[in-house]
Amino acid sequence: MKHLPLISAIILVAALAIFLVGRDEPKIADSDQDQVPDPARSNGLEPTPPTAPPNDIVTLEEEVTSPETDPAEPTPPTHNYYSLDKKTRDGTGKYYQKREIAQVMGHPAIKWLERSNRESEEAPTKAIDLLELGENDVLADIGAGSGYYSLRIAMKHPKGKVVSVDIQQEMVDFLKNRADQLDLTNVSTHLGKIDDIGLPAKSINAALMVDAYHEFSHPYEMMTSIVTALKPGGRVYLLEYRAEDPTVPIKPLHKMTQVQVKKEMALVGLEWVKTVDDLPWQHFMVFRKP
Repeated sequence: MKHLPLISAIILVAALAIFLVGRDEPKIADSDQDQVPDPARSNGLEPTPPTAPPNDIVTLEEEVTSPETDPAEPTPPTHNYYSLDKKTRDGTGKYYQKREIAQVMGHPAIKWLERSNRESEEAPTKAIDLLELGENDVLADIGAGSGYYSLRIAMKHPKGKVVSVDIQQEMVDFLKNRADQLDLTNVSTHLGKIDDIGLPAKSINAALMVDAYHEFSHPYEMMTSIVTALKPGGRVYLLEYRAEDPTVPIKPLHKMTQVQVKKEMALVGLEWVKTVDDLPWQHFMVFRKP
């Protein structure tokens, strides 16, 4: 009986460890779908192990942008679009257009981004085929993460250019290393800020965001900077998990409805062009800069 306190402490530590690991799983529940080969693998894009050690457990809360960890302090807003309210488990407690902003998926989740069954779950090859890009177009992949989309787009459009933007230096470094390994010269990496992608005005033909926009801590400022960087007539391709579909096995705050997306894009002056719901889990939404 004298060992009961010690046993209780061990059980408590084990439970806490399981809890933290569970929270580091960024968005998705287990899937029983059959794996489909990724066509890009024939070009050398095999999943690469994450750069962080396997035991380097970092919770999502620790990866949420904050004044202490952000690349740069944001400029104080000149609007009242944000509000603070109840913080839910996967949220930040910061609200935009009545939507709670989700916590950021940190760089320890690179392994999940590069998972072998992503093709069967999300059909990224089909999504890339839906991008309407000119031969020499410049596309900015915002929140590029590990570069899963950036690298494949660059290979599909060798005469175009992909600018891969992320706010985490670890993601940028990982992506740059992969591009170098594949000898891709039409991919450039760029460390952005939490409220500004930092690209010159009218310098890009299109912007792509894949399951990233809902995590922007300053969505109005970020989208304003994207609109500024777009050339007139430039397009925004936005992929978000469908919140209207309860069968999509993604945490609620990491999904968005079409209605919500359209409202937020209209606020920065973008025009909705179309939505293609031909992907397994995601909306494929297209907007245009007038």
